[in-house]
Amino acid sequence: MILIVFHVRRIVESIEECLLYLNMSVRTQHGNEPSLYFITYTCYNWLHLFSLTNSYDLVYKSFDYLKSTAQIKVTAYAIMPNHVHAILFFPDTNYNLNTIISNAKRFIAYEIVNRLKQSNENKILQQLEDGVSDREKKKGQLHKVFRDSFDAKPIYTRKFLLQKIKYMHLNPVKGKWKLINDLREYEHSSAPFYELNKTMHYEPLHYDELC
Repeated sequence: MILIVFHVRRIVESIEECLLYLNMSVRTQHGNEPSLYFITYTCYNWLHLFSLTNSYDLVYKSFDYLKSTAQIKVTAYAIMPNHVHAILFFPDTNYNLNTIISNAKRFIAYEIVNRLKQSNENKILQQLEDGVSDREKKKGQLHKVFRDSFDAKPIYTRKFLLQKIKYMHLNPVKGKWKLINDLREYEHSSAPFYELNKTMHYEPLHYDELC
């Protein structure tokens, strides 16, 4: 009986460990093996900062930066008014996921603040200033543009990969968003690429070409 209880408890612990691994955030150190990750990062307080400042181009520039500096390739993506979904392929083992995503967010945040200043969005700027903690202020941070954490789910199977691509592409047409009627017409996602073989603002690496 004791042995059975021990095995049941170990199974439960293993399940909990798996769930924890599949719901990692920036506060958890991610592994460094070659892999695909489904990444999501979100604007502070869910503010619609991308649409407000028309900063979709900044995300594309961050994609280019990842490719040119670390050969990290974007396989699919969807840029929403207040968050970004992307599937990233890491071909090499020498990377730190936390640092990479943090740097991308930092670059985008700096430019978003500049655009808010240029358009005199003082109310929004004040919200971003108020969101900075005392600890962050001591480090010189003036605005909080993104939530501290980001979601990173490792992708090990084709089924899970296709599931996440479908989820991203449906994001603009479902739920509260309904930004467009046909997902294939949403210009800030990889849906036109996969559904129509049409490149909009950024051409991802097709998942069939991953090596």
